[in-house]
Amino acid sequence: MDLRLSCCALAVHDLGEAIGFYRDVLGFKVHDDGQKVSVSPPSQPELRIVLTTPDERSLGSLTFATDDCDATFERIEATDAEVMQEPIDRPHGVRDCAFLDPSGNMLRFSQKRVVDALPG
Repeated sequence: MDLRLSCCALAVHDLGEAIGFYRDVLGFKVHDDGQKVSVSPPSQPELRIVLTTPDERSLGSLTFATDDCDATFERIEATDAEVMQEPIDRPHGVRDCAFLDPSGNMLRFSQKRVVDALPG
């Protein structure tokens, strides 16, 4: 099972101040999709660090990229880990599933799907 960190959530006290720090001090790129703000280092543009305020989440979350969501799900489920979401296809071209770690942190496993072109 080859897992690569692709996304994590980081609690911040002041969103504007955090954006300024990551953008202006560290040189990260800011991504704002209207629902959430994330940053990524220039050397790892595929990695997203979602900036959240403490009231938006209680514990941490990590998202791992995997080449086979279903196989990853089956392997982790076999250990009796707590399932939060069985594998499902998302409209934005990914298939993902989720578990809780022993401390209650969300671990999501995401696979990019090849979306078939619409007939012509």
